[in-house]
Amino acid sequence: MAALVVTLFVTLVLTAWLTARPGSPSLYPPAPGEETVTVRLVAGPWHSGLLLPRDTLARAAEEAGAGALLEVTGRFRAYPALEVGWGDAGFYRAVPTLQSLDWRLALRALFTPGGRPAVLHVVGVAAEPGAAFPEAEIVTLQLSQAGFRRLAAALAQSFTRRDGHPVVLGPGLYGPSLFYEAQGRFGLLHVCNHWSAGLLNEAGLPVTPLLDTLPRGLALDLAWRARPHAP
Repeated sequence: MAALVVTLFVTLVLTAWLTARPGSPSLYPPAPGEETVTVRLVAGPWHSGLLLPRDTLARAAEEAGAGALLEVTGRFRAYPALEVGWGDAGFYRAVPTLQSLDWRLALRALFTPGGRPAVLHVVGVAAEPGAAFPEAEIVTLQLSQAGFRRLAAALAQSFTRRDGHPVVLGPGLYGPSLFYEAQGRFGLLHVCNHWSAGLLNEAGLPVTPLLDTLPRGLALDLAWRARPHAP
């Protein structure tokens, strides 16, 4: 039994190491004295999203000619920040809280061959992060300007566009929010936390997908490899 445990541990460590994605030193961490953009990971019990400054995101979308993302930021212009998350279309919309978790729906979302359709959830946030998400773990990151532009470009590609416009699916789960049709397929090897980690990796941060499968794992991964700033 001890040998089996050791073997499993070594296998997990080796898999994590082999699948780890390096960061980009030219993007992260920002150079001393460089103007930065504050981005926060909002990690709940089973889901994570990114809290982004709306005005800066809108400027990045405009500079990149990302019309769909610019339309989204315009729709939420009354709010200083946007929380954006990605997930399974069926599970995300049907399970607003941990208490309403449906395990059959969760297993179907994780193990459907070929993955399942995805959605983006966008929330306008006016309160301070701790007040807006009192039950979440919040990891504060200072990104370089160039890194944030790359993150914004990756986010823009996550929206499904129809005639150049993002596809609105209806009201979101809480606060001033909307669901949008999203690119990508949700499954065990690509869950919401992998999507969050992927955007941060675009911004230059190193990530470890195996650890990032769970929100707490992603938060620990960032603490170990990216050394985030205090909130």
